[in-house]
Amino acid sequence: MVLSSSLSSLLTLPVLAFLLLSARASPHPRTASSTAALKFAVRINSNGIKNIAAADRARAQVLVENGGSSSIDVTNAPTIYTADVGVGSPPTHTLLVDTGSSNTWIGGSKSYEKTSTSQDTGNTFSVTYGSGSVSGEEYLDTVTLNSDLVIEKQSIGIANSSKFISGLDGILGVGPVDLTQGTVSNTYEVPTVTDNLYTQKTIGSEVLGVFFSPASSADSSGELTFGGYDASKITGDISYVPITSTSPASEYWGIDQSISYGTTSILSETAGIVDTGTTLILLTTDAFNKYQLQTGAIYDVTTGLLRISLDQYDQLSSLYFTTGGVSYELTPNGQIWPRSLNSAIGGTTGDIYLVVGDLGSNTGFDFVNGYCFLQRYYSVYDTTNSRVGFAETEYTYATSN
Repeated sequence: MVLSSSLSSLLTLPVLAFLLLSARASPHPRTASSTAALKFAVRINSNGIKNIAAADRARAQVLVENGGSSSIDVTNAPTIYTADVGVGSPPTHTLLVDTGSSNTWIGGSKSYEKTSTSQDTGNTFSVTYGSGSVSGEEYLDTVTLNSDLVIEKQSIGIANSSKFISGLDGILGVGPVDLTQGTVSNTYEVPTVTDNLYTQKTIGSEVLGVFFSPASSADSSGELTFGGYDASKITGDISYVPITSTSPASEYWGIDQSISYGTTSILSETAGIVDTGTTLILLTTDAFNKYQLQTGAIYDVTTGLLRISLDQYDQLSSLYFTTGGVSYELTPNGQIWPRSLNSAIGGTTGDIYLVVGDLGSNTGFDFVNGYCFLQRYYSVYDTTNSRVGFAETEYTYATSN
């Protein structure tokens, strides 16, 4: 992780955090129980992260190299998810919500206030984030996500010192528990906030539901539901697909998927991942080249994105992502960067940029379904059954970009 204090200029956008997937099995009816929701804000880093395609490729490479054994860079990501979290009673800290790491720590910009619920374990913690690290002492304390999501004796890292994003104080790690192995002394694995919510019977199942609005919509936040999903956010049933068996995608929220542009296949079924920390939809170079040929787009050096004219936009076909026999449509409007936000990526006002980027060749993944895909669908992540669910929302066919 690059813990840089220079990333102080952030553009707050509407949306939220986690990962995506699709279908297999038969659709399940809309039911949910023992759930509680946490609201998020999404920020796009508008200072220093102009070429989001390059930043996304770098993130994907770190994911592959780590192989599920360490955490990834979140402060250098184009999209950043934040939530106000109580630690102790009652100090509040603004934390990054990171699906690519699993430790929770504070101290980046605000000192830890010990209270009657604080317990010094005597252990130390150290977490590597691809290109940097953070370390300090481990405490157990009460963590309050909201009034319905209170965790007792949660492991909290207290950073000794850290340069961090202005206004943010640490990380709320909601990734797989395996990523905590070796991060705390005298401890094999550290239960995550989701683990503890389940074992303390605050939630009834180890399931996460994710909803977020397109960045260009009027909404200004997203929602992460612990213990299930919010049936009011979806417009159809959820279908599930198992996690792929192909490594290294299997170590994350990986799926087997094919992609077509209209009726033209551009990617045969293969393994990749779903990741909200990735802004774009990334395709292996061969598939990316086929997409560029079909759209007639040209490469824009400044943004690292493909650019099309208004006439070409009018001729765009939908992309279809097929997994488990179910196809999910990404409409022409869903394939373009929000034009009102062109300046945030160094683009030109009025130009039209596509959100499909080049992942490169032989990277270990053949695709990454990122934020620009996930903002159009509701996703459900079932840890117990190693599967992901997917459903349409009111934004699936929106024209807000």
